[in-house]
Amino acid sequence: MKLDKGVSVKMIEVIPLEFDKTSIDEIDRTADYLNYPVIYILNGQKEAYIGETVHFQKRMKQHLKLKQADRKNVDQINLVKHETFNRSATFHLETKLINYFLGDEKYTLQNKSKTASDFTHNYYNKSFYDNELFPELWGVLHKEGLVKNDLHAIENKDIFKLSPFKELSVEQMGLKERVLEFCEKRIMESKPDDTYGDLYVIEGEAGVGKSVVLSSIFNTIQARTNEAGSNLHQTENYLVVNHEEMLKTYKGIAKQVKHLKAVNFVKPTPLLNKLKDKKVDIILVDEAHLLLTKSDAYNNFRAENHLEELMKRAKIVIVIFDQHQVLKMKSRWNQGLLESFKQKAKVAQTYQLTNQFRMQAGKDVIDWIDAFKTKQIKTFPQSSEYELRIFETLEEMHQVIMKQDKLHGLSRVVSTFDYIHKKDGETYYVYESNGNYKLPWNTTGGKTTWAEKSETIAEAGSIYTIQGFDLNYVGVVLGPSVTYDETKDCLVIDTNLYKDTGAYAGIDGVKDVELAKEQIVLNSINVLMKRGVRGLYLYASNQALRDELLHIQREKVQT
Repeated sequence: MKLDKGVSVKMIEVIPLEFDKTSIDEIDRTADYLNYPVIYILNGQKEAYIGETVHFQKRMKQHLKLKQADRKNVDQINLVKHETFNRSATFHLETKLINYFLGDEKYTLQNKSKTASDFTHNYYNKSFYDNELFPELWGVLHKEGLVKNDLHAIENKDIFKLSPFKELSVEQMGLKERVLEFCEKRIMESKPDDTYGDLYVIEGEAGVGKSVVLSSIFNTIQARTNEAGSNLHQTENYLVVNHEEMLKTYKGIAKQVKHLKAVNFVKPTPLLNKLKDKKVDIILVDEAHLLLTKSDAYNNFRAENHLEELMKRAKIVIVIFDQHQVLKMKSRWNQGLLESFKQKAKVAQTYQLTNQFRMQAGKDVIDWIDAFKTKQIKTFPQSSEYELRIFETLEEMHQVIMKQDKLHGLSRVVSTFDYIHKKDGETYYVYESNGNYKLPWNTTGGKTTWAEKSETIAEAGSIYTIQGFDLNYVGVVLGPSVTYDETKDCLVIDTNLYKDTGAYAGIDGVKDVELAKEQIVLNSINVLMKRGVRGLYLYASNQALRDELLHIQREKVQT
């Protein structure tokens, strides 16, 4: 292994020690790690704590003085040392280990949260620690039985991608601190007779890291409920998401983090029915564009607006919002409606996240995809980092997706909601329009999210199974509802062919019903096309649209 050209370094060492006073007192005072940056893992059978320090012996004595409840659940120290460690490197690797341990799911983590002062910055040779030393460290931990999964498997897990310990960008960390300051201040100024709570709105398009920030914020808020010096001490808080698949992921995270509880992650209607007229402290809402804007007897929601009811039952409401991800009439949000709730709030603030994190794509690719929202088809973009490809057949696209899944994992076919023809009993299919090939329509159920089930590589997923999640490669079927007008050179949405009839329920009071239906379909296309981290594949069911997409692809190749 090499740090710089021609400079050899030793292998990483993991030294096991007993976690008790006698063992710590007997550490050799001449040991090089006593005044040197190191990482350590405290672990027992089911729980673990990961830290870093430059005063190892002193830090271990501090841990021995912690609450007995935590101490009794760990009985071993695993000291990690390496001759190139510096404080920046150990802090960075500590953060990575916490995230990967959470995704590994062998231990429940005792770690709480990081603050802005703990922000992981760039430093000299950071790529060496990321790309060479960390994989070596993980290999040693795997050999010693401290972890059970390889890095690749963990990186494809939803709970890893939504980890509250994820390293945040400068913009994301700044937003997190703003929200926490808002909560600390406003919680003290709230009054019991306030009709509506304060509102903080975080806006941004798909892939800008909204949910990661929210996960981190909630984790810190819940950690502060146990800190006597915080204004958030002993507060009652919830994270709400009106999306069954994402709720599974949040509850999965709660199982792996000791101070988080699954009961604090809930869908909006059950929470409102549980609280009745009770007011709690803070409610965070992920995917707030999925909140209902009409009563819905089917879901046992009798009021008129989810957000309004949540604001009545919390001192502070923090929401993640993207108007381009509205998928149902009964969740028909726009900026005007959201603005009306900002006006009702005693205090309201807004922050716009802009930096794209999901897609490893340049601006030309993002702009090309965004043009679909306005029914435009632009010149095919050129990208060396991101694979954008049009297919003649569904079968060919599916074959390539399966190859990518074997190579990189987490690659799936998804489709617009245009297929609901019942065949073979209870099985539904997505059909090839110019052949006999077909894929079963997505299945749900169980505690595992759809994309993480190995068998779903043979299926086509829907907007409801994939919204909010990452895929490495996504193959999108643009079904029969998405057509093309050659004379006007634009997309045409045939809303009558869109089979998600539930999406159109609740048209009362809508002025231009057809326009509203069209926007729902366009929003679903936008969400589907922005799932892929490394690549996007497209197959259009409509012949004219398929021909046009293949044409612009060929033109780009020829130039």
